[in-house]
Amino acid sequence: MLLNGSEVILECLLEQGVDTIFGYPGGAVLNIYDALYKYSDKITHIITAHEQAACHAADGYSRTTGRTGVVLATSGPGATNLVTGIATAFMDSIPLVAITGNVTRDLLGLDSFQEVDICGITMPVTKHNYIVKDPARLPEIIREAFYIANEGRKGPVLIDIPKDITGAMIEYEKKTPRPIVNHNPDGVKAEIERAAELIKASERPFIYAGGGVVSCDACAEMAEFVRKCDAPVSLSLMGQCAIDNTIENYIGMLGMHGTKTAALTLSECDLMIVLGSRFSDRVLCNPKTFAKNTKIIHIEIDPAEIGKNIGVYHKVTGDVKYVLAELNKLLPDMSHPQWMSQVMQWKKDYALRMVPVEREDEVLPQDVIEELDRLTEGSAIVTTEVGQHQMWAAQYYNFRCPRSFASSGGLGTMGYGFGAAMGAKVGNPDRTVVNIAGDGSFFMNCNELSSLAKHKIPMVELVFENDVLGMVRQWQRLFYGKRFSQTNIERGTDLMKLAEAFGVEGVRITKKSEIRPMLEKALSCGKPCLVDVIINKDINVLPMVPAGADVSEPIMELEID
Repeated sequence: MLLNGSEVILECLLEQGVDTIFGYPGGAVLNIYDALYKYSDKITHIITAHEQAACHAADGYSRTTGRTGVVLATSGPGATNLVTGIATAFMDSIPLVAITGNVTRDLLGLDSFQEVDICGITMPVTKHNYIVKDPARLPEIIREAFYIANEGRKGPVLIDIPKDITGAMIEYEKKTPRPIVNHNPDGVKAEIERAAELIKASERPFIYAGGGVVSCDACAEMAEFVRKCDAPVSLSLMGQCAIDNTIENYIGMLGMHGTKTAALTLSECDLMIVLGSRFSDRVLCNPKTFAKNTKIIHIEIDPAEIGKNIGVYHKVTGDVKYVLAELNKLLPDMSHPQWMSQVMQWKKDYALRMVPVEREDEVLPQDVIEELDRLTEGSAIVTTEVGQHQMWAAQYYNFRCPRSFASSGGLGTMGYGFGAAMGAKVGNPDRTVVNIAGDGSFFMNCNELSSLAKHKIPMVELVFENDVLGMVRQWQRLFYGKRFSQTNIERGTDLMKLAEAFGVEGVRITKKSEIRPMLEKALSCGKPCLVDVIINKDINVLPMVPAGADVSEPIMELEID
């Protein structure tokens, strides 16, 4: 069948099961947008106010649905506006296909209008990228891009397509997507058997899981593994929804803003079992002292991550879902009553609780997030920006369902959450979606309120407004002699008037008694809603492990004067 290049692109997307793409039109992709007009009954296109938000939306769509996100942008600034979103997906191993237009092939390399070498620019932050030079290779490249994005450790792939390729006539034949098998069976059987023996011999096991468990849909296998091991379990930021946070065994995050319980458990365990996590610096804190008295089993699909940041006693290189299923066959039901009793006592002794800074009735983020948890029964999809609010969300919302949390973990991208929430709601129309933001991050993407209004996306944008860049200010308080350089933002913007101007609902919370009724109103209104939560600028994220300190030595209290 003879089709033009743009029609071939859309047919190949349909082959891969794509029904939604996010993007922004421009000259170099006009042919593709013309084809989208014809395919509008098969593929939904969501236009955002800025290309970066489109990329984050594709990312949030992917994280919360398990499908590959797709973003489309024009050449030059359109393509470069995707770079932060692509890097965000790369750092967090999110399957994403970015399609960019470029100038025609005869104009490449001539500094033509809106021409950039987007492949060169994104090479460090993609699993692979392409510039299509031969029209005949277009179908093959698109199929290959989706395979690479999902094979092994997942990640983003970019396809740059010159405009004349999108208009060229190409022979197209429909093909079934190539199946992806990620369990790495060669040689992994012996590694799994050795891991099982180590686990059975352990008297004080500790399970630590990351985003890899969510990425490969291994949450059910992990729940069974935790039950069999009778062990405490901690999660990374990326792994927040890998297991029901309300189970007794869950002891909170580990690392810089993790719980004292998790830190003590790490210090006293005799075996740490790590599932799909890369040991980031925010978890290790001080790699020289991290887990120095325990053996570590690292189960990870990417061999490059094993031993990269910290040495391990035993490795299992394979897909976490496959490995856990095999381990569950080999392991008996174990019991560690004395160990679990000790950990549960720590959990009781070091439960997290915020203290008011000025007055008893002031709004505390913990109360807001815990009320949100109660009202949604822990089943909402929660996205976040980056900062204090991000840590509060991870600390105080009890995630009960897989693929319920989307946050920029590796890159720490302020401005990520709003777009991610839009993508999550589009991909999961029947679920409640809430983006938790600080006002610093909100002002990076508040133009996307217009996207909510245009597409009538009924998500909640919850903004903790304290007029400061809270996390940076907290570091200035601790380590820079309270010299609050440029972190008191105080823009003076009335967020309720802003919501009205953009055509979305707006509610404000200024005191504790307003938390429940205002959240109920936001969650039930059936429209896009902005919730402005006024909090004290001196509320901090605790616990906090100072840079270079041992993970077991967190700051638990911080004096405010």
